[in-house]
Amino acid sequence: MLIRRLTFAFNALVAVAIGLLLFARDWPPFGTEEEKLNAIVSQERFDFLVWEANAFATKAKAALTGGHLFLTEEERQQLVLDYLALLRRAQELDGQINALYVDPNVTDPAAASADLLDELTAVRQQITAVQPLAEAIVQDQVAAVLADEGFDMLRQAWPPVLMHMTPLPTVLIVSPRDRIERVYQRALEPGLTTPDREEIETAVTNNLDLSALIVPIGGMGTYPAMVQETGDIRWLAEVAAHEWGHHWMSFYPVGVYYNDPEVRVINETIASLIDVEIGAQVIARFYPELAPPPPPEQVDAGTAVPPPLTEPPPFDFNAEMAATRIRVDELLAEGQIAEAENYMEERRLLFVENGYPIRKLNQAYFAFYGAYADRPGATGSDPTGPMLQDIRAHSPSLRAFMDTIAPIRSRADLERIWRTTTDNTQTE
Repeated sequence: MLIRRLTFAFNALVAVAIGLLLFARDWPPFGTEEEKLNAIVSQERFDFLVWEANAFATKAKAALTGGHLFLTEEERQQLVLDYLALLRRAQELDGQINALYVDPNVTDPAAASADLLDELTAVRQQITAVQPLAEAIVQDQVAAVLADEGFDMLRQAWPPVLMHMTPLPTVLIVSPRDRIERVYQRALEPGLTTPDREEIETAVTNNLDLSALIVPIGGMGTYPAMVQETGDIRWLAEVAAHEWGHHWMSFYPVGVYYNDPEVRVINETIASLIDVEIGAQVIARFYPELAPPPPPEQVDAGTAVPPPLTEPPPFDFNAEMAATRIRVDELLAEGQIAEAENYMEERRLLFVENGYPIRKLNQAYFAFYGAYADRPGATGSDPTGPMLQDIRAHSPSLRAFMDTIAPIRSRADLERIWRTTTDNTQTE
């Protein structure tokens, strides 16, 4: 037990070092475009220092009590599941309370929601009491899988897995209008209303002639990682693994060069591949009853009878978004900015008509969502995702895959590694 406590203390020191590395500030010179952007969002900026202090206090509480170390595996699993059930109940109560305030037939929403509010307060108190222990257990579970995959030092996952569930900031994404590129991003306070978002985005466009969009996120690679509150253990395991992937890559060129737009897409796509793989292993190992059922047996295509076409094919969001991105890239390459923006608005309305309530579709939208190239859609014709999937398919293990891609500093590096990996496999 003493060894585990000392290990935690060492991990905490490492966490501080990583935090300083990740959050060293670069202050822009006075009067620049970046400083004007900072002035626009100054009242809504998210305070990372306060958040880090609170997060480390939570982690220290879990380490000092060490309650999860004395539980059986069955008890650890049940504690996590009970905690996630509390989160789901809190979300249900929030929704019910909000509905009462929205309903015009409720004349006194405060009185109508009083009992719900009392229950929500009690549930939130239970969540606060259990959260440090539940998070420590999930961290241990993700770390155990990572260590088995070869990401360990002295039989401990390296870097240490640390995450904290919390209301997440929204993120302002800024792109030039004549091309799709994330040139700035700013973390803003949680809870911004839609009018607040519209006001900030409009101010950026009107004052700086840039495309802007404020987006929600599911996690952020701080240290500890920020993770959105969720009652879904599968999603939680995946996000914890995703953000750990960013932490691991921060020690290698593929993480150091993250600010390069092409490397950012590579980095985010790698993290997305990691989260699916590690998340599935966490569920299979620690929560097997929640694992998805095996896929149905394949039917011989030669004997299968296709069903009659009585309805038109469903709307394919990914295919339609990919086509949209490709056309926008073409228009912008031709210098037709207004035409590209009008086209994106037409396409946005098409997505809304088909059940996808996209508030704003612009260059900043693609600059953010196009960074996740593990699946088709906002990336358009970008080959990053398929190349990385090819490299992973030709790698004997996840650790071998990560060691292969760690030196990447540019798209050219990725293409070279992809050719080398696939060529070597084909000649064996």
